[in-house]
Amino acid sequence: MGSLITAPSTSLVIDSIDTTVVARRYVRPFGISSGSSEVLASLLVQVVAGDRVGFGEASPMTAYTGETLDGLKSTVEQLLAPALIGRELHGIAGANAVMDATVRGQHLAKAAIDIALHDLVGTMAGLPVHALLGGAARPIVPIAWVVGLGEIAEVVDEAVEYAARGFTHIKVKGGVDPQRDLRLVRALRDALPDGVETSLDANEAYSRSDALPALLGMDDAGLSMVEQPLPRWDLRGLAELRRRLRMRVMVDESVQSIHDALAVIRADAADIINIKVLKVGGLFRARQIVGLAEAAGLAVKVGSMPELGVATLAALHLAATTPAGSVPGDLIGPMMVERDRTAPDVFDAGRGGSLSTPTGPGLGHRVSRGFRGVSE
Repeated sequence: MGSLITAPSTSLVIDSIDTTVVARRYVRPFGISSGSSEVLASLLVQVVAGDRVGFGEASPMTAYTGETLDGLKSTVEQLLAPALIGRELHGIAGANAVMDATVRGQHLAKAAIDIALHDLVGTMAGLPVHALLGGAARPIVPIAWVVGLGEIAEVVDEAVEYAARGFTHIKVKGGVDPQRDLRLVRALRDALPDGVETSLDANEAYSRSDALPALLGMDDAGLSMVEQPLPRWDLRGLAELRRRLRMRVMVDESVQSIHDALAVIRADAADIINIKVLKVGGLFRARQIVGLAEAAGLAVKVGSMPELGVATLAALHLAATTPAGSVPGDLIGPMMVERDRTAPDVFDAGRGGSLSTPTGPGLGHRVSRGFRGVSE
């Protein structure tokens, strides 16, 4: 009689969850229509199971996500950690179910733990995180350079500089004044080579009455795509813009959950979904939204808040597994700040417009147990 073969257990017991705040100064203050910042502050999360450890990160932009750094830290330490520590979890899906049952929303807090769990499980299995998401579809991931709000001449100069470095997609921030944005797009198209795509992110700041005339002008000027020109709830308005414009319409703030993604698809409100791992609650949820987008024939951009090295690596692993991710991702957070000690050398190499898909176990960051060295 043959011996009984028993499958290995997929359960996981977390021993501890710890947090620390890391802040890095932007090389250039980063501004969007809702405000500007000189510092990128993130919460790092350490999840320990036995002798193994995984790290996650979340960087709140309060005007964008509604979450503060103090609130994020409190949610992790006072709500999610007690719900998870010591409990037998059936994989990452089970952990997400526990977090959702513990608190509604709070996607950034959940994302930090979800990323740490992917890092932990990948390290335990000796696999890169992208292998847990289905495997890398490409060894090289193209990325976009993002230029914050500023004087038109300064924005154009920075765009030209990074196009010369090899970036084939330049994204600029707008939204304060549609006519100013139209002048910016015209200046960009005059200054940039034909092979460089351009997109403008209005961060929900246009009204319906202002949006169409300005965007028709940007269409004529050669803008490749516009991101979230209208408020996140105005799917009907976004669908109307999509019908009237030649350029592609991308949504970002409109998709903060798998249910939001389904609503956008049903409304025909977008050509592209910008999926941010933190915004939607982590890699587990982000991968579900990728599946919806692919099924609906929509393109995907893997975006950033921006974030430091740990969360940006999580987004890079996601982008590597996403054939529909045809729009270069905004995976440049570590390049926008001074001395990000969480980020590996892959980001230094990425200054030429692309990133190599990590191949080592877990995420591939530079954080050590106890957060040693990252706050220096």
